[in-house]
Amino acid sequence: MSDLSIHALPPVGMITLRGAMPVLTKAVTAVTGCDAPAMRMSTRAGDVTAMWMEPDEMMVVCTYDGANEMAGRLRVEMADDFATVAVVSDARQIFEINGTGGETLLAKLMPVDFAKLGATEVRRTRMAQIPAAVWRNSDGFQVMCFRSVADYATDLLHTVAPVGG
Repeated sequence: MSDLSIHALPPVGMITLRGAMPVLTKAVTAVTGCDAPAMRMSTRAGDVTAMWMEPDEMMVVCTYDGANEMAGRLRVEMADDFATVAVVSDARQIFEINGTGGETLLAKLMPVDFAKLGATEVRRTRMAQIPAAVWRNSDGFQVMCFRSVADYATDLLHTVAPVGG
């Protein structure tokens, strides 16, 4: 029997920021304490993670209950700049894939070279037919997709998982 586990995580706080990267970097660093993430990377400070998503987009992952307050602080920090802040916690689903075979499972669904996926790298990709992001955690991987396709993502992950996974 495989020790592979696939779990949909309870909601977490997610805040999308769009604007000029220097503006986003300054605000995220000031409010979250996270260092500015390099392209396709993430940084962490306590229970907050900052992720580079696109040349003009970052995502902050925090506690679900703290997302609105943190978003408000980010808005204040960028009040004089052209930037947007949106709490998207309820629009996304994160799955945790841990154990032996997790990398193989995801490689069947995503065009990602997992051997080259760094410890703090965030890869935007697709999982079969849906947009997704993937990154490593201490025991495996986390995959983020839109909540509207979470049931489909669950079916995909469990269909590809080995028996007992």
